[in-house]
Amino acid sequence: MEKDFDTWNEEKRRLHVSGAEKLIFREREIWWCSIGLNIGDEEDGKNEFFERPVLVVRKFNEKIAWVVPMTTAVKNNPFHHVIFHDDVYFSLMLSQMRLLSVKRFRRYVRKISGYQFALVRAKIILLLG
Repeated sequence: MEKDFDTWNEEKRRLHVSGAEKLIFREREIWWCSIGLNIGDEEDGKNEFFERPVLVVRKFNEKIAWVVPMTTAVKNNPFHHVIFHDDVYFSLMLSQMRLLSVKRFRRYVRKISGYQFALVRAKIILLLG
């Protein structure tokens, strides 16, 4: 499949210039985020803004965070963690965790429970060994 990197690069330039420099966000929150058009098996964003939902795993400051992309393709293995919300199952793609600027954050979705977040963090720690 041919990827349209030129369109993504235009969107990335726009985000760099006009994206939110500071944004109020917290760990445990899910945000729609422009993660982009990526290389090889790295997870791509979808639609005109190259976005997908992500879970904020670690907030370093008001500008950057570690996030885990999400998908509705449910996989139950050491590299994914399944959560359930609004009658839909989602997989957190733990192996795709990455550092992102909050300039990529588009809109808030919801916050997961402290219990569910503890399970996610424990699975990430196991994955990192």
